[in-house]
Amino acid sequence: MSGRFYAVVGPSGVGKDTLMEAAAARLPGLHLARRVITRPASAGGEEFEGVSDEVFDRRLAAGAFALHWAAHGLRYGVPVAVERALAQGHPVLCNLSRGVLTQAAARFPGMQVLHVTARPEVLAERLAGRGRESAEEIARRLARAGASLPEGLTVHEIDNSGALEAAVMRLVALLQPARA
Repeated sequence: MSGRFYAVVGPSGVGKDTLMEAAAARLPGLHLARRVITRPASAGGEEFEGVSDEVFDRRLAAGAFALHWAAHGLRYGVPVAVERALAQGHPVLCNLSRGVLTQAAARFPGMQVLHVTARPEVLAERLAGRGRESAEEIARRLARAGASLPEGLTVHEIDNSGALEAAVMRLVALLQPARA
């Protein structure tokens, strides 16, 4: 038996990691892919492994990443360990960039996209609240929030504008068929 790979995408501040953590708390066996990112671990936010560019380069050369990409001045990698979880039949949730979805679909046949959205005013408030971006950076992020997804993918929408519980219930419902 093999699990299904779910790419969780959406604009910064939409609550992807919060939703993923809530789903994992409710669904035993759900695997959350922990990304490797070239930023200090002290930067906060999601749980990730912070590494230097040099360490990232060594791991990349050694074939340690199932997926990798660059965005917002940082580099991201998804460890090959996700393949082991899939082979063991576990569904895997992974926070991905829209730009790597085509590569991910080729690497993980049957991948589904969970596109998390929120109204622009909700995103602006969340981004300002975390205090990591300037007003100009927030404006740029909001401008990118409506970017389209590649054609030909199975995409499910999750609106996280309102109560968190409603979005969590939608996510859990989408994951349930994979657990049957």
